[in-house]
Amino acid sequence: MIAPQDDEETPLLQRPEQRTTKTPLPWDRFWIILLLEMPSFLSSQTLAPFIPQLIRDIGVTHGDESQTGYYVGILQSSYYAAHTLTIFHWSRLSDHIGRKPVMLTALLAIIVSMFSFGLSKTFLGLLVSRVFCGAFDSSDGVLETLVMDTTDVTNMPEAYGYIPIPWMIGNTVGPLIGGSLSRPADRFPDIFGRLELLKTHPYLLPCSISAFFISIAWLVTYFRLKESVSTRTPLWELIKGRFFEQSYQKLRQPSSNVDPGEAQSKPLPLRALLTSKVLRVTTSYATTNLLYIAFTSVLPVFYATPIELGGLSLDPPRIGALLAAQGVTHGIFQLLFNARLHDRFGAGAIHITGVSSGIPIVILFPVINALARAYGVGVAVWLCVAVQLALTTSLVMCYPCMSLSVRAAAPNRASFGATNGIALAAVTVASIIAPVSAASVFSYSLQEGHDAWSIYYFLMTITFLAVGTALLLPRDPSVWEDSQ
Repeated sequence: MIAPQDDEETPLLQRPEQRTTKTPLPWDRFWIILLLEMPSFLSSQTLAPFIPQLIRDIGVTHGDESQTGYYVGILQSSYYAAHTLTIFHWSRLSDHIGRKPVMLTALLAIIVSMFSFGLSKTFLGLLVSRVFCGAFDSSDGVLETLVMDTTDVTNMPEAYGYIPIPWMIGNTVGPLIGGSLSRPADRFPDIFGRLELLKTHPYLLPCSISAFFISIAWLVTYFRLKESVSTRTPLWELIKGRFFEQSYQKLRQPSSNVDPGEAQSKPLPLRALLTSKVLRVTTSYATTNLLYIAFTSVLPVFYATPIELGGLSLDPPRIGALLAAQGVTHGIFQLLFNARLHDRFGAGAIHITGVSSGIPIVILFPVINALARAYGVGVAVWLCVAVQLALTTSLVMCYPCMSLSVRAAAPNRASFGATNGIALAAVTVASIIAPVSAASVFSYSLQEGHDAWSIYYFLMTITFLAVGTALLLPRDPSVWEDSQ
């Protein structure tokens, strides 16, 4: 007997139950989600401008300037390493005790880590602060799940059109706070010169200002955020381990003894979550992120590298202006066109187009350098740079598509958090591997006697890997959701 076909090959016309009316966004809850998107970006971007100088000030490099980048990289990697180990468990816990308490814990962790970072006088203290933040900051996973909880397949693309707004605010305000308020006793002696605390801890003020804004977000979450998990389990019961054991035993019972509605309302154990759909989405999500992070890691280094070595010889102000323009373009484009493109072409087509754009993006690197060598940094070079940055918008559009696919792949609605946690754990691993590997290959390609095109072969390989895994997903993620 042949089972009914319900995968990505099912023609859309065979699904009369597919929704055609778009559900309005629930703005009474969605504005809080947008607000909560800011703290993680605000905190990390507050630290970014002064971390190199802080590393020099604490003396861990012993005056060796070449070691500054090494210790900065350790701090960045420590956050993601801790995050990788805990994000699935926090996301899964949110399925049981609710999104709100996990979100409150994440915000509190960011606040504590910011104060700790500003008060630290040793590299070990800085490292502990970032590891603590990475281990307890599950805001990215919980927020993605909250979006899934508060939207459906008809309005989720519209919701993701607004997500870049708080990202842009956090990425803009954070560096302003960190850059302008660090070492305040030296820069503003008339105002802060008499405060001994700010002389002893010259980076405490920007950390405190950032923590203050995040504290407001914590209060808004506590008083205004409505819990989206309908069936919750007491934390003590989870600690005792009885709930997980009972859940697994219920799944093992004969189907005649299990109420399907009850099974669909309960979070599933890990073994039941590792379905073919979840694994395919996780693989595609990780490789897509690997491509994007590798590209964004190489891009500023390529801009700064001398033309004769294969780069573009741009100074930091120009590089910053290009990257800022790129971020603003991504946000505006996604806000204006994300929902319309999903309605017109579907998530699958946008995802395939996005990862495929990696091919011309990579090809443009040697083209830009060749033009700069032949004609200098002129109109032709800037035109190619503009085209390359514009193409990255298509790559960024893949992320809302992946969230739709994660939602559709979840075995049931009660397991959104855990399913998203599995995907984000793999994505975080890619975030650790991509910058290290891309930077290493780029440095290798610049060394005398080595193939200068090694970095482009590397990026092109990742691109084809991302395209291949994207083909594993359905053209329309709602096919998976309807088949459950």
